[in-house]
Amino acid sequence: MTVSVTNPEVHSFFDEATSTITHIVSDPGSKCCAIIDSVLDYNPAAGRTSHVSADKVIQYIEDNGLLVEWILETHAHADHLTAAPYLKSMLGGSVGIGKNITVVQQTFGSIFNLDKSFSTDGSQFDHLFSDQEEFFIGDLGCKAIETPGHTPACVTYLIGDCAFVGDTLFMPDYGSARCDFPGGDASRLYQSVSKLLSLPADTRLFLCHDYMPGGREPMWQTTVGQQKALNIHIHSGVTEEEFIAMRTARDATLNVPGLLIPSIQVNIRSGDMPLPEENGVSYLKVPINLLD
Repeated sequence: MTVSVTNPEVHSFFDEATSTITHIVSDPGSKCCAIIDSVLDYNPAAGRTSHVSADKVIQYIEDNGLLVEWILETHAHADHLTAAPYLKSMLGGSVGIGKNITVVQQTFGSIFNLDKSFSTDGSQFDHLFSDQEEFFIGDLGCKAIETPGHTPACVTYLIGDCAFVGDTLFMPDYGSARCDFPGGDASRLYQSVSKLLSLPADTRLFLCHDYMPGGREPMWQTTVGQQKALNIHIHSGVTEEEFIAMRTARDATLNVPGLLIPSIQVNIRSGDMPLPEENGVSYLKVPINLLD
């Protein structure tokens, strides 16, 4: 297959409830696309899901005549539930994530004491990406790059002149991802960010979250050059030791994300709910006095 030299078109949706950005990345020539980091609406008080956010994605794809080839996750999110199974049922496509999701499954399978029916081999996903693995969206050449630190399974998708970095970086005025979840590592995050900042300065970086410091409008696109010059945590000249000290001190002040408990249990299953019990209802577990 000939690799297209055309850069992708990107259309993004901001979910106010979780500050999450879902990206639709398409090949202008073939009209093939990928959905990156989708959102399943979830009401934690009622334990009820809905598809308002995902339906907006579906509407855009149908209105623009796009063909979904991939539904991609940058990692197993701890702050929102993925809508991957719903989107796949409506649009098709293969669900992909980094191969180290198995490490996350093993870690949280133990934390939530999941029964033996839960597999920790990543088989819930259609494809597990290895570091530097190449793939296609239509004729667009793509590459998966392991960028651990926030979680062991974090991966960046390099698609044309764009890199979809998940939670590895935020906008320059907000900084970098926390590293205090089980399996997180500030040293590895520093190395991952350094890898990203070695890309060409005009590489477009698309983020998974924006928390709008100072009350500004939400933003989710920046560049390697802007991050190197302006990122408040890890701009050019910040040493690994300085970053680790800053990240460790900052993480000690952060609360557990409000949706971590439901999100992780669902997202390590590729968005599926736990198997229904004998009454036909699925249940999520809440560990008592375990998570800080």
